[in-house]
Amino acid sequence: MLDIKDIQENIERYKKGAADKRYAPELFDELVSLYEKSKPLQTEVETLLAERNKISKSIPKLSADERSAAIEQVSAIKAKLEGKQALLKEEQALLQEKMLEAPAPAREDVPVGKDDKENVELRKVGTIPSFSFKPLSHIELGEKLGYVDFERGVKLAGSRSYVVKGDGAVLEQAVMRFTYDLLLSRGYEPLSIPVLVTEAAMEGTGYFPVGRDQAYYIEKDELALVGTAEVSLTSFHRDELLKKEVLPKRMFAWSSCFRREAGSYGKDTKGLYRVHQFQKVEQVILAPSCRETSEKLHAELLQNSEDILQALELPYRVVYVCTGDLGQGQVRKHDIETWMPSRNSYGETHSCSTFHDFQARRLKMRYKDENGKKHICYTLNNTAIASPRVLISLLENHQTSDGKIRIPEALRPYMQGRSEIG
Repeated sequence: MLDIKDIQENIERYKKGAADKRYAPELFDELVSLYEKSKPLQTEVETLLAERNKISKSIPKLSADERSAAIEQVSAIKAKLEGKQALLKEEQALLQEKMLEAPAPAREDVPVGKDDKENVELRKVGTIPSFSFKPLSHIELGEKLGYVDFERGVKLAGSRSYVVKGDGAVLEQAVMRFTYDLLLSRGYEPLSIPVLVTEAAMEGTGYFPVGRDQAYYIEKDELALVGTAEVSLTSFHRDELLKKEVLPKRMFAWSSCFRREAGSYGKDTKGLYRVHQFQKVEQVILAPSCRETSEKLHAELLQNSEDILQALELPYRVVYVCTGDLGQGQVRKHDIETWMPSRNSYGETHSCSTFHDFQARRLKMRYKDENGKKHICYTLNNTAIASPRVLISLLENHQTSDGKIRIPEALRPYMQGRSEIG
């Protein structure tokens, strides 16, 4: 959610921001029009309320004749007020509906571009493996070693489904547990969170109404399955007034996640890259409303994920995401893309996002500073690790000439000390 008063005062900045993100800039003209249309009605309602309250308060002090006239006057005001309030409620509901569709402008330094092809590479880390043999894809490795069963996964749950089993499942758990322990050691608070959440949580974090088509929604219960633990973690303090001393608040959760992958028909239909259900460890930080602090925390989240990939001995690159590839509420984002030999390219595995007050304003999440003044929080998040996508890189980059999978040293304590499987 954005600040309608700020939009009114800086409409050209918001319109440019929308255009850069490939949203219709005219939406902001409509928002300002709706807001300005409702203001006189709001003033009229407030005037009528004040008048009614003033007369009502004076009634006990009036004579019998004056009291009767005052009561009639209050009744007339009440009738008029009800009509005005109903109309104001309709106008405010329409404004609210449109506000939920409005995108936040990107930060000034974000590169302007149409899509992910125009993201800017910042750095590459690690060495791309050179094999002395013909390497197998994760699909071939998974089936040959018995680590992934796609056929039975489809039988159980339909397309884009899979079953990870045997040492494949042990490897997946090892990655998740290593990541969990790393974040725990860095002072992040673990939460075990619901993955079936209310509309308020989805709307508050910006996944509804934009993006509704990507969620699995249970209409009977009006609940949605999350596509990321970010939804539950960020919504944890919804409608709360926090103390400044608890900020920044660092949290993480390991959860199952669900995405419909609407609009991806025909893309990555084979393998583990684009699936409907997956596991993820997500990092979230609730921060004070300070851009400098937010920038430092963004770098911290990004570094956590880079440290994890370096420990897994996987080559990757970091890109600065352009405006056309940003989400509705993101003001800046860095993606980490990990090398996947079967694709002969880097594939996205992490997204580190800063939202400033976009989510917290929708969630009504504030804090009180040392002077008692209330501020809206800032929010940030980043993937720590996501599986099975990371298994693509682990299996393919660490395969050996004798058909086994080498286990990075960081994972060996979670793999009964084994240095390889297969």
